[in-house]
Amino acid sequence: MKFHLDRGVLGDAVSWATRTLPVRPAMPILQGVRIIADTSGELQLSTFDYEVSAQIRLDAEVEQPGEVLVQGRMLSDIVRALPNKDVSIALEGTKLQVRCGSARFALATLPVEEYPQLPTMPPVAGSVPADVFAEAIGQVTVAASKDDTLPLLTGVKVEISGETMTLMATDRYRLALRELTWNPSSPGAEQTALVRGRTLHEVARSLATGGSVDIALSEDDSATLIGFESGGRRTTSTLVDGEYPPVRRLFPDTTAITAVVATGPLIDAVKRVSLVAERNTPVRLSFTEGQVALEAGAGDDAQASEVLEAQLEGEDLVVGFNSGFLLDGLGALGAEFVRLTFTDSIKPSVMSGQESLEGTPDTSYKYLIMPMRI
Repeated sequence: MKFHLDRGVLGDAVSWATRTLPVRPAMPILQGVRIIADTSGELQLSTFDYEVSAQIRLDAEVEQPGEVLVQGRMLSDIVRALPNKDVSIALEGTKLQVRCGSARFALATLPVEEYPQLPTMPPVAGSVPADVFAEAIGQVTVAASKDDTLPLLTGVKVEISGETMTLMATDRYRLALRELTWNPSSPGAEQTALVRGRTLHEVARSLATGGSVDIALSEDDSATLIGFESGGRRTTSTLVDGEYPPVRRLFPDTTAITAVVATGPLIDAVKRVSLVAERNTPVRLSFTEGQVALEAGAGDDAQASEVLEAQLEGEDLVVGFNSGFLLDGLGALGAEFVRLTFTDSIKPSVMSGQESLEGTPDTSYKYLIMPMRI
């Protein structure tokens, strides 16, 4: 096997293919990246850990076709450190020779015949603009649990109903929900899947700003695999097994109090005030007509306060939030103004975005957050 290509192109491909490699794999061979060079001038790099697979195809000048398996993270580190020149890679005996300018590396190979076959992509269920999908993933995964002892809550529930796709995630303290329009292969499709949040996060990072992403999902209720493909990059992931809690009902049907605040100034104020907040203590928001006062700290501890303009409908309200959870939701909105709705000071609050003070709220993204006891 022997091929040549630009160092930057190779670096991007190797970095992308190895991004999901496990730190502590069940078997050493799963640390590898498989490289296949085809006579047609196509290079294929792939990784697989029995849960997540990644495969990328790119053009190269293939002198001799072949297949090899090498340690993925080492190859990634080497390629990233190479000078900005064309790279020549050749399999010589049991070593993979990497040459770039005057730099030379020889990597030990792994037994490629023992490497597991990548899973077959399920049928394509539909497509969605890549930038819209990446934005939706970013908005929802902030609320997914990072606690692997609760595997169900580390997932993002994907619901498909015709041309509407809904993503939702919760870690029990907040809940994020995003609805978007997509292009289903079957107009009357009704499907659900529970996808690992970290897998979706990696998918979002790899998506180009233009184009679309194909989403592949088995059509029956026994689906165990989901796939994403865009711009020559393909990722598959096994689904999380289990019944996701019925979180939609947590959103209140009616609310008595509504406040609208400029998003950017509120984010900045929360960051400043929370500097004096002790761990697991809330930032307090006091809403009165025309303003919201933010406070943190109490007694002999450090204290901070700041006042912002706000539009209030309903009774005055004092509520406390975890500053990190509050900032996650505000940062995910992507809107000029945030609309906060409350039932009272101890029940969940829901935030959504709107583009002007008197504008219509955009409820395609909703972020529910539980108050903290003041």
